[in-house]
Amino acid sequence: MRGRAIFLPLIALAAPLLAAQPLSAQDDLMPMDLTGVDPALVEDMFGAWVITDLSGEKTCNVTLSREETIGGMVIEVDPACPSVFPVMADVAAWRLMDNWTIDLADATRKRLIRFTTPDAGYIADPETDGIWTIVKP
Repeated sequence: MRGRAIFLPLIALAAPLLAAQPLSAQDDLMPMDLTGVDPALVEDMFGAWVITDLSGEKTCNVTLSREETIGGMVIEVDPACPSVFPVMADVAAWRLMDNWTIDLADATRKRLIRFTTPDAGYIADPETDGIWTIVKP
């Protein structure tokens, strides 16, 4: 019984530390330092993009801007997007993260959608509201 009495307070102390640990290597990405990257590659990130479902039938047009805003950079979301992908109603900013990962965030800076590049294209990780990918038109 005495061992349990010591163990339980240790768990209580460790729980916040364990909860603060990233769930995966992708969770500890930092915003990309754009000054250290080939300008041509960076410029290709800005402009028109299309968010789609797996079939490509449901789409949402967005424009990724270089202009800074709270939580990242300005994103223009087509007004029709929330009817296709409801989560897009809350998207207020985007961030370019290490490994060319794209995060879409809300006005409180909370990441809503992350697009990673496991191969040649972007994939939503995890899929949210049916969103599968983001591509250049």
